[in-house]
Amino acid sequence: MTAKPIDVVILTEDRYVHPDPDDWYQAQIAREDGLVAEALQAQGLSVARRSWADPTMDWRACGSLLFRTTWDYFDRFAEFSRWLDAVSAQTRLFNDAGLIRWNVDKHYLADLAARGVAIAPTCFVERGEAMTLASIMAAQGWDEIVFKPAVSGAARLTCRVDRASLAGHEPVFARCVAQEAMLVQRFEPAILADGELSLIVIDGRCTHAIRKTARAGDFRVQDDHGGTVHSHAPSADERAFAEAAVAACPSLPLYARVDFVRDGGGFRLMELEMIEPELFFRFDPPAAETLAAVLAKKLRGVRA
Repeated sequence: MTAKPIDVVILTEDRYVHPDPDDWYQAQIAREDGLVAEALQAQGLSVARRSWADPTMDWRACGSLLFRTTWDYFDRFAEFSRWLDAVSAQTRLFNDAGLIRWNVDKHYLADLAARGVAIAPTCFVERGEAMTLASIMAAQGWDEIVFKPAVSGAARLTCRVDRASLAGHEPVFARCVAQEAMLVQRFEPAILADGELSLIVIDGRCTHAIRKTARAGDFRVQDDHGGTVHSHAPSADERAFAEAAVAACPSLPLYARVDFVRDGGGFRLMELEMIEPELFFRFDPPAAETLAAVLAKKLRGVRA
């Protein structure tokens, strides 16, 4: 007898297949994925959880794959890209492969800017391009910047630089550009003053939000870098900005997290994440139910 296909496989990475309940970070992952799994099961869907790199998986036997904690993809990018090409021809992906390929490279910010989304002022430096931080700062009139890889996550190779620390960071930046494309962005002081807002958008509508603040002496807001996460009630203008940013994508994602800061009377987009963003369902468990309901509807539409 042929085994019944799994409706939804929640994707993680090798490190988190069996989360350690005594590690706060891994316990948090387990809770978030558990909320999603329970919500999907409540929709009558069969659910499993696997590493994207599991060599024993027959992805053709899965009704769909839901990207959640594939947080090593940028460290194994060539392997991940090959896997994505293969698996996208075998089953349905949420978000879909086209959006993932677009969103994996931060050049997508330029596309969004061209579509009217206000982004953090950004200079794109291509691999091997002869450009220095000093020349960028002079040309743009910036006194403080952040540089980061175009393909990255978890604040990998992300550095904050002012004029006093410029000389020490030039060789670091040069080594980075020799290996990969980089972004240089104007540092946004609002990150230190107010933190960064993250609005979660499911099927085009904001469900909930959080505010992330950096620890003293740092600028990185991620909790695994010492940042703090707070519940946030989004205002109407914050919701409108986040939903408009998602609407500017090449196609509507199942889910997205819109990270931005307030800039005077408006907002500046920092990131729009659709590959494997933390969605903070622990702050709003009903949002996991919303995600599951939309996903189930999409799957049933395909079957009909």
